[in-house]
Amino acid sequence: MFNNSSKILFMTIMIIGTLITVTSNSWLGAWMGLEINLLSFIPLLSDSNNNLTSTEASLKYFLTQALASTVLLFSSIILMLKNNMNIEINESFSSAMIMSALLLKSGAAPFHFWFPNMMEGLTWMNALMLMTWQKIAPLMLISYLDIKNLLLMSVILSVIIGAIGGLNQTSLRKLMAFSSINHLGWMLMSLMISESIWLIYFKFYSFLSLILTFMFNIFKLFHLNQLFSWFVNSKILKFTLFMNFLSLGGLPPFLGFLPKWLVIQQLSLCNQYFILLIMMMSTLITLYFYLRICYSAFMLNYYENNWTNSTQFNNINTYFYLIFTFFSIFGLFLISMFFFML
Repeated sequence: MFNNSSKILFMTIMIIGTLITVTSNSWLGAWMGLEINLLSFIPLLSDSNNNLTSTEASLKYFLTQALASTVLLFSSIILMLKNNMNIEINESFSSAMIMSALLLKSGAAPFHFWFPNMMEGLTWMNALMLMTWQKIAPLMLISYLDIKNLLLMSVILSVIIGAIGGLNQTSLRKLMAFSSINHLGWMLMSLMISESIWLIYFKFYSFLSLILTFMFNIFKLFHLNQLFSWFVNSKILKFTLFMNFLSLGGLPPFLGFLPKWLVIQQLSLCNQYFILLIMMMSTLITLYFYLRICYSAFMLNYYENNWTNSTQFNNINTYFYLIFTFFSIFGLFLISMFFFML
């Protein structure tokens, strides 16, 4: 009971920390919110069932976030000195430092080094929080800065590293981590275009990540070979799981294509064809390794013990998963029909 109550407490403080950062009107207030968020997220990472790896992951997270917070505080003080004491300091330099700290906090390339290794030591629910909620505060702060060159470099590196890094992975958590880095590149690009498109992209990405991590959490799946051999007796679950993978990758008939469609449309309207080409090519690489996994799962036979299925499929969570999956697969059609009816 204590474990659950403490989790609720830390989760509430984590949400409050993010809200403080988002609503803050100074860099010092934003830093304070990020620190509250960090210090409440670390106890959530330490899981009693998986003690050694979760402790290592929480330590990695603490060290990288503390480094980013130090740089953020230092550069915020430099900006305050410039504004209040009229000291001659190059403003673009301190803004670039703040941007670097925020990119490190969010796990965007070229500051992504801690993210996949840390994901490997987390439970699925903690991984989901790290991939979605923990991105909100840094991305909101990035939207206040106007350093196009550094952000463009981060976008290009994120989409390329996210695509190439996932090619050779057998661990599902690392696969989701590199997928998250790739999506982060798209989110940073949408942030440069408009905040409303970023918000739409973030909501759709969070929803699709929730579906996959929910499924992995129900069946305790952590590696690709478990995916192939797990659902022999339930073809519907196997089929929907890989449809969700393709939706997360952004294959056109599925819901995951809609936010990418919005970004592609806005970039083509702004004549940003070069960056658009790089982003689309990287998405093709991610789709390639998703399709390769799907092809292996659908085309090859795997042996499985019969007794693993009887207890797990009669689960209310599975029905929730199937309802979410319906929206993931047919969401684009439903939204299109809604707009045509209007």
